[in-house]
Amino acid sequence: MSRTRALALAGVLVTWAVVAHANKALELINPVLLPTPGQVAAVLADTVRDGSLVRHVATSLGRVAVGFGVAAASALALGILAAMCAPLRLVMEPIIEFVRPIPPLAFLPLFLVWFGLGEASKVAFIGYTTFFPMFVAIASAVLRVDVTLLRAAASLGARRLDLIGRVIVPAALPGIVVALRLGFALALFVIVGAEFMGADAGLGHLIMEGRTFFLPAQIVMGALVLGLLGSLVNALLLAAERRVFRGREAAATS
Repeated sequence: MSRTRALALAGVLVTWAVVAHANKALELINPVLLPTPGQVAAVLADTVRDGSLVRHVATSLGRVAVGFGVAAASALALGILAAMCAPLRLVMEPIIEFVRPIPPLAFLPLFLVWFGLGEASKVAFIGYTTFFPMFVAIASAVLRVDVTLLRAAASLGARRLDLIGRVIVPAALPGIVVALRLGFALALFVIVGAEFMGADAGLGHLIMEGRTFFLPAQIVMGALVLGLLGSLVNALLLAAERRVFRGREAAATS
């Protein structure tokens, strides 16, 4: 599977190189608008050498970590609570379903007004954007837990907290991991928009700088770094899920 993925990525890279170099030779469109992999690699090397890329990545990841972390903890707690408490679920459902379809970027100017141009607005915007999809996914995963498991645990004297920690969360873990993967991808998506305004560092600022000074290679490089970060975190979450399941299977067979 890993070999197939590597070949797929290599195929995309080769296709990009062929198209970019062919366009550079034929000038079907302005070659500046379609940078080659070599040009993007040169920009990457320059930003790594002067330390600016590390600063931008660290700044964006710090904002994403705080905003996503708060949203994930809130979505996990409220998602489990709403799934287990029908009255609360009935109250929250219409509110969530009304607010969730509204594009988050529509509220970005309000976040800047409410929280200012500093870190608070960016962190709050990330948290707002990622909370609703994770909440819905986690609540749905908990609702799909087999009732038989809950009844069996309750008949053995398990209390509510024991049910949550030992039955509900392990059984709903695949859905929870999917929710976290979705939330983190959204966090990377909106951090670019959040850093377009009122930021002096971050990958969004790097991309906006490329737009301002007409540096397409820098824009592509920033986008590729975001994709790489998302892929790495997604792989880490999947590895954590597999490790947890291996531990559960080992405990069950021992």
